[in-house]
Amino acid sequence: MPPPRVVPPRRKAARQAVGTAVQAALCIAVPAVIACLTGQPFVFPSLGPTIFLALTAASAPTASPRNTVLGHLVSATAGYTALTVTGLTRAGANLSHPDGRRVAAVAVALLLASAGMLLGDVWHPPGGATTLIVALGLLRTPSQLLVLMAAVITTSGVLVAVNRLCGRLYPVWAVRLPPEPPKAA
Repeated sequence: MPPPRVVPPRRKAARQAVGTAVQAALCIAVPAVIACLTGQPFVFPSLGPTIFLALTAASAPTASPRNTVLGHLVSATAGYTALTVTGLTRAGANLSHPDGRRVAAVAVALLLASAGMLLGDVWHPPGGATTLIVALGLLRTPSQLLVLMAAVITTSGVLVAVNRLCGRLYPVWAVRLPPEPPKAA
């Protein structure tokens, strides 16, 4: 029997990088095709880091579908709340000349999103981008936020399928942590 073939570490890393990159492209293609077919904002910037996190750290709680969906929900809600408080729900995005209300909106949005994700134990770092997307007015209407959440849910489903097909341990909803050993009396 011949000895097992040893793949040099550099070649193995390159193979993994190419494989993950192709998987990321496939994962973002699904919501992009839906956006193309529906004319709805099914692709937004924070889906990129969500996909990267789920493909490269599949077993991390922050990458789980639970944290992904609920983290984006908390973040979108925080962004919309900040728009409401600052009176910007009808104001379009103006990234080149933000005024004091927009500065307040992004600060309040990130404050609420951070606190909400921490208190709700639904940490998902890409949610920080989602809350700014909303607070900046890029997606600001309730219907756009419903589409945003539909995109997150769809992408989470795609990530479950891709991770499972690639043999990665990835939860359907939440990471199951091992039970804590009993404490001595």
